[in-house]
Amino acid sequence: MQIAIMGFGNPVRSDDGIGMYVIEKLKEHIGDNASINIFDMGTAAFEVLFGLKGHQKIILIDAALNTNEPVGTLFKVPAEEVLRAPQDDPMVFLHGMKWDQALSYSKKILQDEYPEDIQVYLIAIENTKLEVELSDVVKDAGDKVVNHILDDLKILEVL
Repeated sequence: MQIAIMGFGNPVRSDDGIGMYVIEKLKEHIGDNASINIFDMGTAAFEVLFGLKGHQKIILIDAALNTNEPVGTLFKVPAEEVLRAPQDDPMVFLHGMKWDQALSYSKKILQDEYPEDIQVYLIAIENTKLEVELSDVVKDAGDKVVNHILDDLKILEVL
């Protein structure tokens, strides 16, 4: 089983960088593993289109703004719950897109090769100021995500 883990966000916009924080922690714990590919996606969600192919399980990590939940609240949802419908707008490819849109395009393009097992971890945030530090509550939530993912990988017997 090939697994892709993708972290999203902007590391210079405070808590929006939580996806990269989780990815760095996972790299420390997992190291070199032929079954697991770990991607720091930054804000370049377009690459999701190409990163999914050949993987049977995908795990995405990102911040979620305006959730009406306390900062640090952790959500784990199947990707189907957060997919944004693809738009027949050629400008989307020229000007970038968010990962939920990229997943929809991937599903349309990859068809039978689109992975069925895609889980999304979202962490509620509110601070997106221009700074590089994560708040403690968001960092704690990121550590919980790391532990959840490591537990899942052990269950799958790839760790």
